Amino acid sequence: MSSKIESAAIEPYAGNHIYNAKVLENVFKKLQENESQSNQKIKIVHIGDSHIQGDLMTNEIRKNLQKKFGNAGRGLVFPYQLAKTNGSYNERFSSNRTWQSYRNIYPTKNNPVGLSGIGLWRDDAGFAVQMNIKDAAYKFNSIHIITPQNQNMFDLAISSQTNIIQGTERKVVTHKIKKGEVISTIADKYNISVAEIKRANQLKSDNIRAGRTLKIPTNETKPRNFKSSEFVPLNLESDSFSHYYKSEKPLDKIYLIPNKNASKYELNGIVLERDASGVTYSGIGVNGAKFSDYNKYPLFFEQLKALHPDLFVFSLGTNESYDHMEASGYIKQLRQFIKNIKEQNGNISIIVMTPPPSLLKARKPNVYVQDYAKSIIEIAETDGFAVWDLYDEFGGMNGIQNLKTEKLIGPDWVHYSKKGYEKQGNLFTEAFLKAYDNFKLRK
Repeated sequence: MSSKIESAAIEPYAGNHIYNAKVLENVFKKLQENESQSNQKIKIVHIGDSHIQGDLMTNEIRKNLQKKFGNAGRGLVFPYQLAKTNGSYNERFSSNRTWQSYRNIYPTKNNPVGLSGIGLWRDDAGFAVQMNIKDAAYKFNSIHIITPQNQNMFDLAISSQTNIIQGTERKVVTHKIKKGEVISTIADKYNISVAEIKRANQLKSDNIRAGRTLKIPTNETKPRNFKSSEFVPLNLESDSFSHYYKSEKPLDKIYLIPNKNASKYELNGIVLERDASGVTYSGIGVNGAKFSDYNKYPLFFEQLKALHPDLFVFSLGTNESYDHMEASGYIKQLRQFIKNIKEQNGNISIIVMTPPPSLLKARKPNVYVQDYAKSIIEIAETDGFAVWDLYDEFGGMNGIQNLKTEKLIGPDWVHYSKKGYEKQGNLFTEAFLKAYDNFKLRK
């Protein structure tokens, strides 16, 4: 794959590039080593709001970068279906029990809101969560379970076993009702109650009809073998960040079941990787989220270390603009977010993506995101992060009508179509690979 994404549907804007790309040298060095030695895993984490939760833009970036550098796995996944919200199409989760959930956009409570920005928990066992991989490219060899304080709350299983239990059951005979018989005399004959006969035959009254055959549960017993199925837990290992399982063969289905020694069950995320070098691209998005929402949950920043990130990409600002937050307030929250990130992950590489164009609720131009984009670029060099200007690439203030004409933006003038998000993903990848090529030329 060249630095230009080959797609007839994508016409890159002139000058598409990443500002202050010099701060990405550590990531680019690792990518270059991977190209020559093929033994590196480069882990990218993209954090945002509803533009990211649906995994449309991020999936396009993931596919593009993995085509270029290799597919090291899916990265972070989360059972959005159990939290009753939308998520990626690459995997599907289902459970035989209902789960409770809580998003970081709500006031802070004592709920396990961590790595995925959405807390998911149950207070009792009896559940089995099934995960199915829909995209064969993301079959996995290792699976890591992320929980608060890395507590051992879950087991994993890929199969179940059938147990045979020997027991007895009541012997049932049949009785054909004779003319003139009533249910009480039949009950007396077999020394059982009228209620037992009615229950065995699903009768709602004592009325019976001659010629009908009744099932009679007698007081005699006969032997019977009962079958019960149970999952066979896998042998999990643990490290400082997760409990995990490694498989020699790629898996596309697994079950999350209760750990028998746990009394509560709180899930913050699952990480899937392959036995291969290349890129993992993890998306973390919460509908309605702002930088301030992530900032109020320390567990989120603590658990980011479980992803062993090499690069962060941020996509937030749309919801701040709907709160009519001034650019100064937005930048304050962005800087706090970066501070929280670096306290846990050191001096890591960061790309801030400016918010895309949108209209406010009254269908007025969203001047707030314009101000955010300008302010982000102004502080990028002094604050030590790179910028990709999505706002400008998608036409800025004057381009939104064109986005509608090209069917790139949705009817709410805020969210984008699948085509729109995919175009964003392609343009970002093009800019990223252009910066990487420039790095290699300089070196």
